[in-house]
Amino acid sequence: MFITRFAPSPTGPLHLGHAFSAMLAHDMARAANGTFLLRIDDLDQSRSRPEWEAQIFDDLTWLGLSWPAPVLRQSTRLSHYRDALKTLWNQGFLYPCSCSRSDIRAAAAAPQEGAPLNGPDGVIYPGTCRPDTPPKGAMPQDTALRLDISRACKTLSSPLTYKEKDDIITPRNLPATVGDVVLARRDMGASYHLSVVLDDADQQTTHVIRGQDLRDATQIHVLLQRLLGLPTPAYHHHRLIRDDHDKRLAKRDDARAIATYRAEGASPQDIRKIVGL
Repeated sequence: MFITRFAPSPTGPLHLGHAFSAMLAHDMARAANGTFLLRIDDLDQSRSRPEWEAQIFDDLTWLGLSWPAPVLRQSTRLSHYRDALKTLWNQGFLYPCSCSRSDIRAAAAAPQEGAPLNGPDGVIYPGTCRPDTPPKGAMPQDTALRLDISRACKTLSSPLTYKEKDDIITPRNLPATVGDVVLARRDMGASYHLSVVLDDADQQTTHVIRGQDLRDATQIHVLLQRLLGLPTPAYHHHRLIRDDHDKRLAKRDDARAIATYRAEGASPQDIRKIVGL
């Protein structure tokens, strides 16, 4: 069984990098006689727009991709994410955090700490709000919740591992290289790390195909899978499509948007050639 997915956010136009990732996943699923799923990552309702979601469907269909209906939308699964957060809270792995990004940068760059270190989510959290013992009582509402990653790692009975192509990867020293990541955001409910882990498990995803820029986040996801008793899929982190200045494409780069190429008369096969498929 081979099940993979493409999970874009409807916050802007799909660009060549999205096209490469979606087509590669679709090609790999087809080669394995498997299933390619489309999932809409619309947790950020402040930025998600119906017109961008419609454009996602239109662009992917134009590229020749197909997927089973209905499409899963993360905005419909907030209660499910909340249940998982409660599980982690009851296990003593979460704590509330009131730090802003500027607070974190300032604390991490304090003279006694040295230069701030970066992890998958940017500057590694310096532990300002981390309690000495797990918080008691009911899980708080409408606040950011962080994973006490050191406490969580100490409960593991065996090393974390996951399959990357033909290799077995063993993440190490997560407290120092990852830090206490946010699993619940005050304005969005769940974070990307938690939602993607639960969605992949519920959709029985066997192979996660995504960009190299998310490889460092995979160790977080494997840890959450272990803590929540979920299966760990195989991972394939593909190369990134970059612009003429070797920068990773972003949604604000409208010149590389699939819709722009379509308007200029490009064909789906032209897009395949441009991205090297």
